[in-house]
Amino acid sequence: MSTLEVAPEEAHDAHGHDHDHPEFLAHHFDTPEQQFDSGKLGIWLFLVTEILFFSGMFCAYAIFRMLRPEVFEGCSQFLNTKLGAINTGVLLFSSLTMAWAVRCAQVEQHKGLTAMLAATLSCAMIFLGVKAIEYSHKWGMGLLPAGLYFYDPANPHPPDQPNFLLFLCLPVALLLLGVVVWLVVSILQGNEFQTKVAAPLSVVCLCFFVGVGLGMILESGESEGHGAEHHAAAGVGEHADHVAESDSHAGETHDGETHDVDHAVAEAESDAVDLVELDQDVAVLERLASDSTNSGLQSELNALKRQAEVAGSSVVTSPSEIEGPIEQVDDNVMTKRKAGVFFSIYYCMTGVHAIHIIGGIIFLTWLLVRSVRNDFNAQYFGPVDYVGLYWHLVDLIWIYLFPLLYLIR
Repeated sequence: MSTLEVAPEEAHDAHGHDHDHPEFLAHHFDTPEQQFDSGKLGIWLFLVTEILFFSGMFCAYAIFRMLRPEVFEGCSQFLNTKLGAINTGVLLFSSLTMAWAVRCAQVEQHKGLTAMLAATLSCAMIFLGVKAIEYSHKWGMGLLPAGLYFYDPANPHPPDQPNFLLFLCLPVALLLLGVVVWLVVSILQGNEFQTKVAAPLSVVCLCFFVGVGLGMILESGESEGHGAEHHAAAGVGEHADHVAESDSHAGETHDGETHDVDHAVAEAESDAVDLVELDQDVAVLERLASDSTNSGLQSELNALKRQAEVAGSSVVTSPSEIEGPIEQVDDNVMTKRKAGVFFSIYYCMTGVHAIHIIGGIIFLTWLLVRSVRNDFNAQYFGPVDYVGLYWHLVDLIWIYLFPLLYLIR
């Protein structure tokens, strides 16, 4: 029941609508407080389903990390911590501007509300711009999900890969062009409302390329760091070669040891010949051991087979010592079966989060248009508060993703 006392014939028109309800109050609510509380309950129920949705991916992350900790340790080296930290700071600042926007809506500061919504949108676009750099760098290296993984440690930067950054930036560039054209047309036509909407949106679209530029600067610095590491490794190899060469020269002065390298090559070729002859000997033994009376040959053949089985499944450090099964020895994790699964989880978690960022941008743009139209007041600010709760959850999820994927080694 409404708290306002009105006559029945004045309270409703021919269609049963209550004339005393404010324009922003839906017909099935009696008071603005009831409408706000109902909307608040609805958004909290929606956020619970979002938490359940992301919890499944967090469980997959925890299980795989428990089973393959060495894969996470190796693959996390390819994640740029600086880019992740920048995006964390941007999202934290966007939570501040979003909370400030809710306050502006409550006190009917319409210009402040528009400015805070535009600032939140700008932070979201910077986040996507930095993420575009991060994704395009990994795609160019072949660090993709398991089904598409093609990373080659011998050639980490294939020159014939398409420009993934152009593919990611082209839609936003077209959107920016359209908004700028809309702004120019609105100014020429003298449409004040459309000008007030298009002006902040053009700045928002431009912030995406600010994020791209920031990401390129940080990513180039990280690439130079990796290049320095490779150069240092090469320097160690050159130093080892120099030491070997010095040893070779030293050997020339002692008993004619100048042909050590040739001798080693000759030994390697001799070993290869011996392997071929060994295979032939095994074939001969198999034919001779087919006779049941040759028990000695059968025992020798079984010993050779056992030796091959042990060598194929274990690491043998000496004729009398077996280090352990191959599965227990560190090996290359940059394979489709291992690193591919890691990057599948990485793209799933960060990609779904990016989709939620894009959804938040759509909602924030809708609020920006309504803010310019002065739709919100002290009694009706629910939509701003609801979108703010959603945005805070998106930021909170990234607060968990950043340390789990980028920091924990």
